[in-house]
Amino acid sequence: MSNNNSSSSNVVAAQKIVKQLRLEAKIRRIHVSQAATDLKNFCLQNAHKDPLLMGVPSSDNPFRPPTSCRLL
Repeated sequence: MSNNNSSSSNVVAAQKIVKQLRLEAKIRRIHVSQAATDLKNFCLQNAHKDPLLMGVPSSDNPFRPPTSCRLL
């Protein structure tokens, strides 16, 4: 009886694997060289918006050191 349970669980596991492999086989893939070119173009097009490359104006920087208050 346990041999029958074991073989049926093996069949179920194999069916799950086949289903997953079929899903993965349907995924559209592109060449790494094309993905790298697309990524490079995206980075170049958006470089002007990147605060790590362009810096953050001190008036907009929430992490600037606090200024001391003076009473006149």
